[in-house]
Amino acid sequence: MRWSFVDSHTRIEEGGWTRQTTIRELPTSIELAGVNMRLDEGVIRELHWHKEAEWAYVLEGKVRITALDTEGGSFVDDLEKGDLWYFPSGHPHSLQGLSPNGTEFLLIFDDGHFSEDSTFLLTDWLARTPRSVLAENFHVAPEVFAAIPEKEKYIFQGSNPDSIDKEIPKGKGYKKSKLQFTHKMLAQEPVNATGGLARITDSTNFPLSKTVAAAHLEIQPGAMREMHWHPRADEWSFFIKGRARVTIFASEGNARTFDYMAGDVGIVPKNMGHFIENLSDDEPLEVLEIFRSDKFEDFSLFQWLGETPRRMVKEHLFATDKKAGEKFEQAIWDAEKDVIKEKTDLDEDKEEL
Repeated sequence: MRWSFVDSHTRIEEGGWTRQTTIRELPTSIELAGVNMRLDEGVIRELHWHKEAEWAYVLEGKVRITALDTEGGSFVDDLEKGDLWYFPSGHPHSLQGLSPNGTEFLLIFDDGHFSEDSTFLLTDWLARTPRSVLAENFHVAPEVFAAIPEKEKYIFQGSNPDSIDKEIPKGKGYKKSKLQFTHKMLAQEPVNATGGLARITDSTNFPLSKTVAAAHLEIQPGAMREMHWHPRADEWSFFIKGRARVTIFASEGNARTFDYMAGDVGIVPKNMGHFIENLSDDEPLEVLEIFRSDKFEDFSLFQWLGETPRRMVKEHLFATDKKAGEKFEQAIWDAEKDVIKEKTDLDEDKEEL
């Protein structure tokens, strides 16, 4: 249930690189696949489309995206660190790096069997189409296509773009898309937990994102993502910064612990109980929880026990220790969900018990 992008094969192109984590690299990655990509300034990930929907998070730098909707509406936007984009299945799009120091992002596809090498590329298609057909399709002479690439370009160095207003086509056939393909995740008002911050983005606040939901977590030193589980989808986690420990409960007396660091991917199958600990005493942990779902959903163990009749809880756990049961009852009295729990000093409780 753990893989590092460092161990994935890196495909190096002119001014950029890409590496992927799919079901082939990580067999538990059934519902989602991930691609880590970097583009230098002006470098283009060529016009293309996929069978799968594409969700993305900008890790560093700035990027320009273009897309077309099914009504012929065009979309262009510039994104920076912490922003998202989402392209539904089959929607054509492109990416271009805008930062002098390079742009890096995480791409998520809603099928674990996805392969970055199987995308539908503009240059690949045209190179395999007779010039006579191209001429008929575009109403120009066949000789116009004499210089087109003989094979796919995939990632290549382009010229630096102008402002969006100046780049948009001026022809009478142009129309702006009514869809919003992008979202500013880090600009959201966070959930302020006792041990950190959580930002949740799904179809409720990013309507186009029908197949991918996500949470961005900032877990303070020593704090933990509370004990919980997800009822509808596997959790595909990407660790952006820091060091983490995750223990997964798989039922039937089975549990296993994994350690993660920046650049690692973690999988927790749906309904398996788990938590995330920040192992650092001085560095925040930054992690993305990503799901193949239209909605972010989880169950909090703390909230569940706090909203269950206290007699039943105590008879489950503290039948032989009344004092400990009373102490636990006080702890869960308010029953408010706390997504990320702060580090606490438990010495006082030890003395009382």
